[in-house]
Formats: sequence, structure tokens, C-alpha cells
Amino acid sequence: MAAVEVKVPDIGDFDEVAVIEVLVKVGDTVKAEQSLITVESDKASMEIPSSTAGVVKEIKVEVGGKVKEGSVVLIVEAEGAASAAPAPAAAAPAREPRWRRPRPPRS
Repeated sequence: MAAVEVKVPDIGDFDEVAVIEVLVKVGDTVKAEQSLITVESDKASMEIPSSTAGVVKEIKVEVGGKVKEGSVVLIVEAEGAASAAPAPAAAAPAREPRWRRPRPPRS
């Protein structure tokens, strides 16, 4: 297994954004595309996903801190070729976000 740095992807026109929530802890097993942290700009909040599957070894950010594109979020011990079965995430396409319509209020 190899240690992989998970970094903040392109976050648009923002220089830095605030970390408002850390969604995982050291020792957690994460999947590729699983949300790791929530960041907030003056206009919106968004979740930053993992670029790889594996076990969280070290968290490099904290709530209240600032991150920018390319900042290291955490270190993951990546699931490697030692696995007997292929990773299901590799065969499945990335999940598209779903927008939900609000339900009308019940009377």
C-alpha cells in the first residue's frame, strides 16, 4: 500500500476558502469520491471529495483553517494491487450529484 496525498481540487475563482467541517478521522476507511471536508466561501459551501480509496493516516487541515487549490487535505494509505479483487469504484462511473425538489408542506 502506498501513502497518497489527497489535495483540494479546482475550487473556482476563490484564492482561499475556510474549512467548516472535517467529515472523517484518522483510521477511517474512505472510498474514492467520498466527501472528506466541507469548505465555505463568501458565496457557497462545498464538500471536497477523496481522489482515492484507502485508510486515513493523517489529517492536514482543521476546522477554521484556510485551504486553496492544491492544499493537502489528508494522507491516505491507498488500497493497492495487493487486493485480490478489483476495486468496484474503478469500474463504476463517478456518481452525479442529485438535486432534490422540496416537498410541498403537509396541511
